[in-house]
Amino acid sequence: MTDHAELERILEGCKAGQAAGFEALVDRYASSLYRYFFRLTGDAATSEDLLGELFVKLVRKIGSCRGDNFEAWLFKTASNVFHDHLRTVARRRRLLRAEAEQLKPNPAAPDRGPELADELQVCLERLDTDTRDLIVMRYYGQLSFKELAAIRGEPIGTTLAKVHRGLKKLRELMEP
Repeated sequence: MTDHAELERILEGCKAGQAAGFEALVDRYASSLYRYFFRLTGDAATSEDLLGELFVKLVRKIGSCRGDNFEAWLFKTASNVFHDHLRTVARRRRLLRAEAEQLKPNPAAPDRGPELADELQVCLERLDTDTRDLIVMRYYGQLSFKELAAIRGEPIGTTLAKVHRGLKKLRELMEP
């Protein structure tokens, strides 16, 4: 059987949901895709994670692929996985920078050190459970508003408004 004909057979098995087809694809492409990711990241663990993400995506999207250009489709999908990874890393860096900026002491304010952390905890506990949960997930769990809305099953505007009102209430509670 020619290589192209064998690939067509494997893809048809995958599209039919056969585990053997996916195993054959993994056997056939895992090492070259791992090398691709490793060259891009220089990190073995990240490359393995990206490879896993790619194969999960492959299972979900195999129906949109045609056999005549499978390898191009596969590597384009791998490229998309890598670029998603870069966006996630960049977003985390921005969040960490913003968090670090918020944690910098205000030189004009008197140093309250651990006392402020204790006060924050007390004030958080005075908020209703729903509001406290939102604020903690947003600022300590570093979840985006989109992620929060998805978790809560509500429109993003509703989540934004709830967090905004919660922060306003928290500020009021913390004012001397």
